[in-house]
Amino acid sequence: MSRHFTTSLNRFKRRVLEVALGGLMLEGARCPGQIDPMVRNLFEVGYDQPLTGHGPAAAYAYYYYSQPDFFSKDVGLRAAIAPAYVDSEIGLKHLLSPTTDVGLGLAGGAFGDNVYDVRQGRYLETESFYGSGGGAAISLYQLLDPGVKIPLNLVIRGGFHYSSYFDTAQTASNFKLPRDQLNAFTRVGLRFAGKQPYLYPKLGLEVSAWFERQRHFNDDAYGFDDDRSITPATNLYWVYAGLDYTFERSGDRFALAVTAGGSTDADQLNAWRMGGMLPLTSEFPLMVPGYYYEELTAIRFAHFYGSYSIPIDRERRWSLRPEAATARLDYLPGFEQRSDWQTGVGCGLSYSPKGSNNSIGLGYGYGLNAIRHGKEGAQSLSVLFQYDLGRRKVSQ
Repeated sequence: MSRHFTTSLNRFKRRVLEVALGGLMLEGARCPGQIDPMVRNLFEVGYDQPLTGHGPAAAYAYYYYSQPDFFSKDVGLRAAIAPAYVDSEIGLKHLLSPTTDVGLGLAGGAFGDNVYDVRQGRYLETESFYGSGGGAAISLYQLLDPGVKIPLNLVIRGGFHYSSYFDTAQTASNFKLPRDQLNAFTRVGLRFAGKQPYLYPKLGLEVSAWFERQRHFNDDAYGFDDDRSITPATNLYWVYAGLDYTFERSGDRFALAVTAGGSTDADQLNAWRMGGMLPLTSEFPLMVPGYYYEELTAIRFAHFYGSYSIPIDRERRWSLRPEAATARLDYLPGFEQRSDWQTGVGCGLSYSPKGSNNSIGLGYGYGLNAIRHGKEGAQSLSVLFQYDLGRRKVSQ
């Protein structure tokens, strides 16, 4: 057996292990902007495989459950369950007033705080490490426009998160890990309307603005000879505008999203990260086709994404979806790229049987500015799957 084949096989085994144990990105399930008013039973799977170079594991698999009338009409439950990570929130509707809801959140598990070090297109496994942990939060959801069809919510959230870090099989022996971290956070946001937590939503609209302050209680240096540090406090701020729309007559569907954000005193553990082709890895996914997952690290950015889905058969089961994303970035020091602009294009093929409760998509991405082996240009493949357990299958 060749050394190259053995190395590739070991990498594949490690990636499967991370996926199986729950090193899966559940940011999209964490910290929703309002109590989910709909009943949902969704199973989501996504996998993004680089075809050029070797990058971090990029996968998720989780079950999303939402029941707005769980214990009673005034108590709801939302939960996202991965193999080794659970995120949940109990929603207490109308607790403080007819227009004020309260959420009590609890989350935790393994591999949810992994740190991947990618610089100039090189995945530095010797400087990457695993992270596990959990926390709790209390949220206030204030409806500001009662009686109006499209809701405008004020969201106030506060809580804490504890992280514990440990070596991977490739972490260098002389690389000092960060101390276990206890972080407190406060988030304030205004959200107009809201996104659907589906793979290919037929209709969706959101305009929102957010500010979050993080306080880090263990800010000791780490790395090689303490060459990197954790800041005592970080401020994050961002705005988002997104639209999903489907034309009833033709079945064509488009998605547009603009996200812009910044930070003060950010470090490697909490700076903005973007890259990859997985749409449900976070509440505000910063996808760039063809790039590694979280390949780009920035302190400020403006990100633009668009896709257009076209049915290619009479029954509208098969669809072709060209997509593109570009971002203007101010990089975190030490993570600079050759260009301040990073752009990726892609094309996907999706299959959604008419009247069925599942969808599957295969995507190809090309990163125009992604650096691989000293040159620009990278390719990737993604596989996405959604099964809606709450939707009845209709006979064809």
